[in-house]
Amino acid sequence: MAVNAKKYVVCLEGDESTNYSAYIPDLPGCVAAAKTREERLKLIAEAMWLHLEGMKEDGDPIPEPGTNTAWVEPIPIKTPVRRRKKTTRR
Repeated sequence: MAVNAKKYVVCLEGDESTNYSAYIPDLPGCVAAAKTREERLKLIAEAMWLHLEGMKEDGDPIPEPGTNTAWVEPIPIKTPVRRRKKTTRR
């Protein structure tokens, strides 16, 4: 049974050398970690359900999804060349 039909942004991190993790910014404390990408997605979905169910049982308000995402590419900028001041030695 669905606790909440809302969809939340899930942040995914990691790689084969560090394992894989996931967290939901709009649900602080809702995290998962796994050895594979597939397991990570399954675990964060289960963690989200448990987190929301716990909030519901405790009478806490269910937060609205509010995190937005965007893909951003770096833009090269020209920076002034810093010249080192010459110092005189005594």
